[in-house]
This record gives sequence, structure tokens and C-alpha cells, in this order.
Amino acid sequence: MSAQPDSSWGQHMGMQVMWTGAEATELRRALGVTQPKFSTITGVGVSTIKKWAQRGVWVTLSEDFARIMDTTLARATAEQQARFAAAIGLGGRGPERGTAATVRRAPDSADCVTATAELTRKDLTMDRRHATQTLLGVTIGAGLLETLERWLFFDDAPRPVDKPMGLGMQEVEQLDNVARSFREWDDQFGGGLRRKAVVGQLAEVNEMLRERQPVRVEKRLWGVLAQLAETAATMSWDSGQQATAQQYYALAARAASHADDPAFCAFALAGMARQLLGLDGDAGAADALELVRIARDRGAGTLTPTVEAMLYTREAWALSKLERPSGFRRACEKAEEKFAASQPATDPFWVHYFDAAELAGTIGGRLLDMSRRRPVFAGEAVDHIELAVQSRRGDRIRSIALDRLGLAEARVIQGEVEEACRVGHDALTTVERTRSDRVRVKVGKLYKRTERVKTGVAVAELRDRMRPLLNAQE
Repeated sequence: MSAQPDSSWGQHMGMQVMWTGAEATELRRALGVTQPKFSTITGVGVSTIKKWAQRGVWVTLSEDFARIMDTTLARATAEQQARFAAAIGLGGRGPERGTAATVRRAPDSADCVTATAELTRKDLTMDRRHATQTLLGVTIGAGLLETLERWLFFDDAPRPVDKPMGLGMQEVEQLDNVARSFREWDDQFGGGLRRKAVVGQLAEVNEMLRERQPVRVEKRLWGVLAQLAETAATMSWDSGQQATAQQYYALAARAASHADDPAFCAFALAGMARQLLGLDGDAGAADALELVRIARDRGAGTLTPTVEAMLYTREAWALSKLERPSGFRRACEKAEEKFAASQPATDPFWVHYFDAAELAGTIGGRLLDMSRRRPVFAGEAVDHIELAVQSRRGDRIRSIALDRLGLAEARVIQGEVEEACRVGHDALTTVERTRSDRVRVKVGKLYKRTERVKTGVAVAELRDRMRPLLNAQE
């Protein structure tokens, strides 16, 4: 789990040090000491320090070890502290307070199978108290982007040397069907209710990849692992576990590359971009734009118009957060042009969710974001979100809730308070059917918006109904 440093230096830097083996190793290097000397300074065994160096970010320090690292960092000289800050990517300043971003290095050293085993083991054994520590700590900056590009364009899949295990294609097809079922369930309801089941299945598939398989089977297994990792990422994000979600997105992209599926690799990168765009403020917007670029490069020549349209909506989202409305509109136009050229029969199954309702809802949601700063966009937001509400499939519970909550907030911004309350009650009826953290966050935004117009019985009743949902989130 992660720990927040007690040192005044750490607070001054405005960061949380996410103590993994990578950070502990960088601290030792910043101090300029050998592993035995570091052992003497900290009281940690040399064998443990060596394990941290070998496993890097895939080893998360216990509370006791994290506390020791905090103390060691606090006692370091200013020059040593500055070297440590530069090594983990802070460059002398941390992220803005109030965001959910922490700059740190992305996992780099372990091969994909080993990294998957460590991540799933840690995830499956993590209790609820520890899970709350993963709410913060997503990686942003060069440490994320450089590592991803190295993995996706230059990394080779590990090749076990044992004799082939002989897993048949029929078994792989069954595993693929399970992965699709998990994805479909998450698309409908959200909230991560079956997240541990997905992670468990992911761990099982990874164990199969430890054994040498026939080439065709192995490639399909990597594809199944990529699908499960992307679903685990989305479920983790939707459960509020930001750092864990980002690691699964990275794993999905890496596995998709091993599966020789550049289109799904692009899709996983788009998911990672969407997660960064969900952070407060614009902390992840520039990196999200870069992720979209990497996704296009990785998927070049393999992307259907629907996937390209989806990528343009990610680009539009990033531009809206960077307060570039002209660029936002150009990206939206390109998304609509690409979507108009879509041929659903040629689309991979994992992008079937991106239909006309999703396109309209995504654009409407970004217009709503912009209207919070410039209310002139509220009318356009209403038009797009209403179109999404009208055309959304009835089994997409999470999306319906997000649409209606957004529509209610846009109506409040317009000054249509009575209509906002009517739509808000409809939205809450759907909200009560999902455990999605993203939906709860959206409820919080509507609740905050209604503070400004809380006179009147209708508003008071709506706020009374929202309050228990927000309390349950805390």
C-alpha cells in the first residue's frame, strides 16, 4: 500500500510518495550509498533491499517499511532530497493540491507475465482498508509516456522455454467468451461488483502463459489477457481505485501488443487517457492528448472508423479541459465524420458500446464541462445529452445515469430549475441501480451545483434524495 510522508519536505513539495521498490531504490541512489550501507541506515535487510531493486514498482512497501522510507527521506540533506525528487519525476514541484494525480515512475523492469502475476496477487489479497490507499497515485508525465512507448514499440513477448503445454483452441475460445461476458456486464451496470472475479480469471490466464504454448494459442491467450486487463482497469477506475486501474490499463496495452492486436492496444490507451481526463482540473489533459497520439500510431492501418471516432472524442475531451474550444469543435466534427462512415459489421466487439448515443453523450458531457466555466455552452450540452438519453439502450444503466445527471446539471446552469429537478429525480432512480463510483461523483457535482439555487421545495427534495447517496460514498 502507499503511505503519505510525515516530513515537512514532502508536504512542501505537495506530493505523496507512493513507496514501492522503485521509489526506495531511487532514495538509496539519491543518498549515494550501497545496498549494505542503505541497510545499515534504515535497518532493512540487504535481501529485502535487493528485492526492491529487482522488482521495482511491482513491490509495494508495507506500512512499516514506508514509514522507514519517510523518516530516511526527511533526514536526508536538501541536495539529496532534490536528487530524489528529480529521479521520481517531480523536478522540484509536485502536482496541484486537490487533484488526484501523483507523479511517479511507471512500472518498467519486469516482463509482462511476471508483472501480471505480481499485480493480480497484490490486488486479490488487498483488503478494503488497503484498497482505499489506491484512490490516489496515478502516474503522469514523461515517466508514464516514455515507458509505455518503450513497451509498445520495442518490447518483445516473453518466450517460455518449457515444452508446449498443448492447450487447445477450444479452451481458448471458452476463455475468450468469459472475458466478453465480463465486459458486457460491466458495460451494462458498472461499479466493479465482479472486479475480483475478473482479476482472478486474469491471474489464471497469466498462469497459462507461464507455460509454453503453440504460437497460435499463445497469441490468443495474450488477447484474452488484454481483454480481461482492460475490463479490470475499467472496473477498478469505476470503484475509485485510480492507481490500480492505471496499472491494468498499461497491462492491457502491453498484452495487446504481444497478441499482435494494435487496434485493441489503441483502445486500452484510450481508456488510460479517459481516466486521466477524469482527474480534477487539467492535470492529466496534456498527457491524455499524447496517449491519443500514441494510440493512433500504434493502431495505424488497423482502426475502423468507429474506433477512430472514439479516439477523436478523447482528443476533444482533452482540448476542452485545456480550454481550447476551437480545437474541441474541430475534434468533435472529425468524430462525427468518422462515425458517419462507420460500418458496425466490421467493428471489433469491444467497440460496439460506442454507438450514436455514446457519441452524443460524450460530446454533450464535454460541453457540460465547458459550461461550468462558460454557461453559454449549456444549451448545446442539453441538446446533445437529450439526444443521448433518447437513443441510449435500456440496459446501459451506468450510461443512462450519467446522461440524466448531466442533463439535470445543464438545466440548472440554464436556470431551468424545475425541469432540472424533474430530470434529477429520474436520474436518481437509475443511480440507485448501480454502484459506479463515477456515477456517485456525478451526483456530487449536481449536489454542489444545486447549492446555488437551493431555495424552493423542489430543490430541497432533490438534495434530500441525493444526500444519502453521497454519504454512502464516504
